[in-house]
Amino acid sequence: MRHALTAGDPWRLEQPLSRRVLHLPTAVWSLYAPSVRAIAVAVLVATAAHARAAPTLGSHSAIVLQSGSRDELLATNADEIRPIASLTKLFVALVLRRHHLVLDSWSEITAADAAVADGGAAPRLRRGESFRNIDLLHAMLLVSENRVPTALARSVGLTPEQLVAELNALAGELGLAHTKFIDPTGIAGNQSTARELAIALDTALHDPLLARIMRTKRARFASRSDHQTIELTSTVRPLWERFRIRGGKTGHTDEAGYCMIVGADVAQRSVVMVFLGAPTSSARYGDFVRVAEWLARRLTGGPER
Repeated sequence: MRHALTAGDPWRLEQPLSRRVLHLPTAVWSLYAPSVRAIAVAVLVATAAHARAAPTLGSHSAIVLQSGSRDELLATNADEIRPIASLTKLFVALVLRRHHLVLDSWSEITAADAAVADGGAAPRLRRGESFRNIDLLHAMLLVSENRVPTALARSVGLTPEQLVAELNALAGELGLAHTKFIDPTGIAGNQSTARELAIALDTALHDPLLARIMRTKRARFASRSDHQTIELTSTVRPLWERFRIRGGKTGHTDEAGYCMIVGADVAQRSVVMVFLGAPTSSARYGDFVRVAEWLARRLTGGPER
């Protein structure tokens, strides 16, 4: 049986039942208004606090710096020394550019290059084949080809040992006190911190060539003999999503875990992000998404689009 509301009821129906809109009489509202307002304020405060709270990450270390000024926007274990795997190759690229690597020249993949790369990911480049230096840079930065660093170092007159020495000298020049290299690939345990890697990435992204390569999604090239054609797909997953990426690099070894460095534009701000020691490839990408969305909310109050 339907209950008939009368004018004297404390809850008075002012809209059809189907819409379920009830309004409080003035006397009742005056009684409950302070509590309602207090609850509303508490909800707004809690919502704002949630938006400001830094996201929970799967990566062991992480940092976000403002590009240029390098102001810290987020940090988790950012100064802890960690193995960096193939993020090493960011430094290799910087050294090669300092030595004016001739991009149109050819470099051969030798048995010595294969030996240095032993123990790393399965190689794509065959011994005895020669490739243009610009293509080798793509292979090194898009998919971390371990036979490239020493091949390109040879092109600028450096032995593997001299390349390692140059990597350490570069770290010193950049003020990266905790960044140390013992091999040119990252296989053997080079180390740094999230903060120092962010500084190195910010430096690299000011080189238009390196920035362009590090935001390239795919590359295809052939050896000088045409006996081998290489097709590459970048391992920097954010490039494939909605984010405005300026460049990035990934790395992985059992010791280092899954690592990623990314330069991005979020809410019209250029930032550099570093994630080290994630348990899976998906976890490092998920960390990037959470941080990018959190940063967009923090800077603009709205979601990243």
